[in-house]
Amino acid sequence: MGEASFDVVIVGGGHNGLVAATYLAKAGKSVLVLEANSTIGGATASVRAFPEYDAMLSRYSYLVSLLPDTIVSDLGLNFECISRKVSSYTPYSRDGVDSGLYVAREWDQETADSFLELDSTGNEWTAWQKFYSELAVFAEKIAPTMLQPLRSRSELKALIDMPDVWDYLMERPIGDVIQSRFSNDIVQGVILTDALVGTFASAFEMQANICFLYHLIGNGTGEWKVPRGGMGALVKELERVALAAGVSITVNSRVTKIVSDAAKTTVTLENGSEISSKYLLSNVAPQTLAKLRETPVPTSLDGAQLKINILLKKLPELKSGIDPRLAFAGTFHAQEEFSTFEAVFNDAKAGKLPNKLPIEMYCHTLTDPSILSSELQAAGYHTLTLFGFHTPATLFDKNNEEIKSLALKAALASLNQYLVEPIENVIADIEVKSPLDIEGEIGLPRGNIFHKDLSFPFREDHQAPGWGVETDDPRIFICGAGAIRGGGVSGIPGHNAAMAVLDAFK
Repeated sequence: MGEASFDVVIVGGGHNGLVAATYLAKAGKSVLVLEANSTIGGATASVRAFPEYDAMLSRYSYLVSLLPDTIVSDLGLNFECISRKVSSYTPYSRDGVDSGLYVAREWDQETADSFLELDSTGNEWTAWQKFYSELAVFAEKIAPTMLQPLRSRSELKALIDMPDVWDYLMERPIGDVIQSRFSNDIVQGVILTDALVGTFASAFEMQANICFLYHLIGNGTGEWKVPRGGMGALVKELERVALAAGVSITVNSRVTKIVSDAAKTTVTLENGSEISSKYLLSNVAPQTLAKLRETPVPTSLDGAQLKINILLKKLPELKSGIDPRLAFAGTFHAQEEFSTFEAVFNDAKAGKLPNKLPIEMYCHTLTDPSILSSELQAAGYHTLTLFGFHTPATLFDKNNEEIKSLALKAALASLNQYLVEPIENVIADIEVKSPLDIEGEIGLPRGNIFHKDLSFPFREDHQAPGWGVETDDPRIFICGAGAIRGGGVSGIPGHNAAMAVLDAFK
C-alpha cells in the first residue's frame, strides 16, 4: 500500500466501523477502513457454517433490536428486519403434566390463558403487563438520547422523569426487583434472561441491570427482530453505502501498532507499511486497542456465552403438544428458572459445569427461510441458534475441546427433557463455539460479546461532556462495542464516534 494519509483511519471492519465510515465520508472526509481478516463484518458476518449444506447462518450476532431506524434512514440502507409473532415459549413440567408459558409479541388471549394455566390467580400476568408497560414508556423516552451527546446521570433522570422506574433499573439490583414483583420461578427466570445474555453476573449484580436495560430499549420498543437474509445482508448493505460514499476498505490488513502525536495518528500494518490520519477510530475491543498503543490493558469480565448453531432435518416435536412452529419461532427458554440461573452462576464461579445448562434458542428460518436454499426449504430443513448461559471462558481454559463437548451435552440435555425424541435424531449438522473460540476467530477478548463490561448510557455528573467514545488521546476514538452505549448490533457507537470526530474537525 505504501505511504498514505487520510482524514480518518478506522481499525476494524465490523458493522460499527462501517457505519462510522459512511457518516464521515458523507460529510466529505477521506476514510480508510482496515480489516485484519479476509472479509468484513466481524461478528455480523453470515457464513456457510456447514460446507455440505447451502445455508448461510448468522454465526455470532443473530437478532436486531438496537439498530435505530434513524441510522438506516440516514445511510440509505436497504435492509429489513422482520417482526416475530411469538416473543417466547418456556416449556415446563408440573405434577407429571407437560405444558409451557407462551408469550406473543402482542398480548393476546392465548398468552393470557398460558399465564393463567401457570398461575391461576392471575397475579403474574397482571404484574407482567404492568412491568412491561412501564418499561415501554421508559424505552420510548431514552431511545432518542442514544444518538445524542452523552447526558449526565442527573440530566437523563430528569429528562425521563420516571423516578420509580429509574430506581429499579439504575439503582437497585434487577434480581431484587424481579423477585419483589413476580412470584413464580419460571416467570422470574424468563424476565431475568434479558439481564444475562453475554453477561457473567448474578441477578443481584449491577452488570445484570445494564444488560437488561439494553435489551429493553432498542429503537424505543425493545422488539428483537430477525434480519431478512441474515446478518450478512446488513454487512452487504453497509459495504454498499460505504463504497458509494467514497470509503476505502482494505482486507487482510492487520494493524500491529498505533501511535499519535499533536498532529496526526499513525498505524503500522503487519507488512510494515504505515498510514497516517488526522483521527483514528477503533472498532476493536478496548483491550486490543491498548495493546496496539502499548498502554495499560483495562480489565473486564470474561465472556460467558456458549454459541451453538444447528441445522435440523425437521423441527422436533414437544411433549407439551404445542406446534413447534410456534414454540421455536420466538425465544425458546429451557432450564431458565430464576433459582436455576443463580445456582448455575455460583457453580460456574467455582469452576463447575452443570449437567443441564440454561439455554435459549430461536429458529431463524421460521421467520425468514431465505437463508436456506430452495432445496433445503422444500426438504423441511430449519436452523436453530442456541445460547448457553453462565459458561465463562475460565471453564474452557484447561481443555477447550473437552469442555465444549461436555457443555454441548449439558445444553442438549436441557432441551431434550421437553422433546418427544432427542434433538440428536433430527440434527443434520452442528457447530459449537466457546468463548475461547469466539476470541480466536473474531478477536473478542475472552469471548466477551460486548468487548468489555457494559456501561449505563449516561456519564456521572462530575465527568466531562462528550459522546461516550473518547479516549485519553484526543485523536483516538472508540467506534465499537467498547464505547459507552456500545454492545449488540446497533451502529450507535459508530454514529456517535463519527459525530465526535466531526466535532473535533470544527
